[in-house]
Amino acid sequence: MIRVRILVPVRTVKTTRMANVSEYIKESYIELTQKVTWPTWSELVNSAILVLVASLIIALIIFLMDKTIGYVLQQFYSSLT
Repeated sequence: MIRVRILVPVRTVKTTRMANVSEYIKESYIELTQKVTWPTWSELVNSAILVLVASLIIALIIFLMDKTIGYVLQQFYSSLT
């Protein structure tokens, strides 16, 4: 039986990792510049206003819940004394 060894060029781990990082950056750039559909300025402004209004409404609801629970607890504790 004859054994044959095939010699394969050895790559260093750093070269392979750097190539992977470089390829990732290139693919990310291509995706961000060619494949992503960015919103128009008016769409961006409308979305920002929607988020602002929703945040204010949620903050108001939490504020009212906090004040209501605080009032109820204050009445409860004052009734114990």
